[in-house]
Amino acid sequence: MSHILNELQKVKDYYAQDALQKRFSALICGESGSGKTFLLRTCRLPVHIDSFDPGGTKCLLADPKMAKDDPKRIFRLRTEENPKGQIIADTQWEGEDPLSPDRFAKWKKVTDYRLMIGYFKYFGTYALDTTTTWATSAMYGQTDGAVPDWGKDYVPVKHDMTIYITKLMALSCDFLALGHLNKNEKLLSYDRKSGIKTFETTYRFLTVGKAVVTIPLLFDELYVLKTTEKAAGLERYIVTEAQGEYQARSRLKGSGMLNVEEPADIKSLLRKIGMSDEDKPRLDTIKEE
Repeated sequence: MSHILNELQKVKDYYAQDALQKRFSALICGESGSGKTFLLRTCRLPVHIDSFDPGGTKCLLADPKMAKDDPKRIFRLRTEENPKGQIIADTQWEGEDPLSPDRFAKWKKVTDYRLMIGYFKYFGTYALDTTTTWATSAMYGQTDGAVPDWGKDYVPVKHDMTIYITKLMALSCDFLALGHLNKNEKLLSYDRKSGIKTFETTYRFLTVGKAVVTIPLLFDELYVLKTTEKAAGLERYIVTEAQGEYQARSRLKGSGMLNVEEPADIKSLLRKIGMSDEDKPRLDTIKEE
């Protein structure tokens, strides 16, 4: 019996000391303009963003005070202004040339180097923005701009993407991957007399091939960021559970920690689930080891 109790204690001790249990990971999808990148202002600082969306991080440089002149920017009023130098956007991955692709291969080398030197331990959040353009870059690199072949190209790209998402899952900081949504319409009925057609509309994570299934499975949480226009302006919120047309899931929702809809604020969400929302030290205070 003592051997069993000793082994049980080892498992408990490992879990208590496992840094991965103290970090948050989520794939957050939304339509263009829904505020996915802007959501990163609400994360634990400092934030490192690997940006594959051309010009996608420009919103992080905007002055929230601009919202007073435009009610449609009210979301910015409720978001803390980006502390200078604490949100780092690496934009060298943007603007891939499909006829001469090199971004994804370079990103892999740089990511491996940063993992090796412990670069990410100084960050509260790592973000991949977006996984959709990241996957497109990966496919361009695989085909050199040619039309993809299902058997020859899709499987290697999915494998490569899975390996690097798994590597990034080992980070001790929070990991947010942003993604676009793909709209699908299925014809349910057609009235020949009136010409009226009824469709079923669904939205799914937009990526290449079977990765639409395998990539979301790697994340703890799968959310959808939605925007609703109200009298006061745009209101953004996170959907944590599937609602008909949207695909979302949450282990934390199943534990009763989250509602079906939550405010678009990552720190607020972290507090609600009992995780730390504390920022790490400012980057300008790092001393050479």
